[in-house]
Amino acid sequence: MSGGLREGLVLSGVYAYRVSCSHFGKNQVEYLFILYGYFLYCDGTMTEHDSNKLAEIAQKVRRDVIRMQRLGTGVASAMSVVDILVCLYFEVLSPSASGEKERDHFLLSKGHGVAALYATLAARGIIDSSLLDHFLEDGSPLTGHPARGSVPGIEVSTGSLGHGLPIAVGLAWAAKLAGRTSRVFVLHGDGELQEGSVWEGAALASRLGLDNLVAMVDVNGLQGYGRVDELTPLDRFADKWRSFGWETIEIDGHDHARIVDTLKACPFVAGKPSVILARTVKGKGVKAMEDQLGWHYFSVPADRIEPFLEELS
Repeated sequence: MSGGLREGLVLSGVYAYRVSCSHFGKNQVEYLFILYGYFLYCDGTMTEHDSNKLAEIAQKVRRDVIRMQRLGTGVASAMSVVDILVCLYFEVLSPSASGEKERDHFLLSKGHGVAALYATLAARGIIDSSLLDHFLEDGSPLTGHPARGSVPGIEVSTGSLGHGLPIAVGLAWAAKLAGRTSRVFVLHGDGELQEGSVWEGAALASRLGLDNLVAMVDVNGLQGYGRVDELTPLDRFADKWRSFGWETIEIDGHDHARIVDTLKACPFVAGKPSVILARTVKGKGVKAMEDQLGWHYFSVPADRIEPFLEELS
């Protein structure tokens, strides 16, 4: 069966399922996301810590994000995950743009930070860097949230929060059943963990023993309307993941050496999924943005682009 036909059948099933089962509530719908990941893909310690090089790449990515965000929102959300993405794509992943079945998969569940992913893909040579100049323009493939197939490296459409992990569970399970060595990495925001679908996926991943699945959480402490702590105490995150059967490690999400070492150590325990709670700073790199809620929504004004770029030089 061709990939397009297979996906078409799956999406048709999604629609039919939702229409026929809408009165049953949310649980079935979330398992549908898990099955979507499975059917869509089932056939089809640094030796040397070059932290300076990774820091240079991360700085370039942040500068690109600033240039891109003259339109749209999400600049601070993108800035906080840059170091994680750079370490992942330059030191850990077999590139997601590859068509090989054994390749690794990456899903950005916090889709509003997609500018950082586009800029990282460009820095890695997976997409043409000239595309960054057209972020959010009419007709551009670089949309404000990831759209599957828009450019190489974008595996699933995200932005409706909480769906990344259930899809990642499907991908990881498919790889296990097919005997493939593929790993699946998914990046969530900390506020996003208030979505129940995350924990439905987490429970099933543990039950299935998906040690090829790695969840990463951008713990920057801010969400759309305030502090994450106001709704979900951050000091309980690690215990909650452990209670769901995940091996859990907390790290500095801007320490390149620590990020790479931790990612390369996965799975932390054989037979268990791994989660990395990365403590970060929203808006990292630009003092006026750092830990400021407003920049969750602001675009970068034209008269502030050059001062911000200078700060990142």
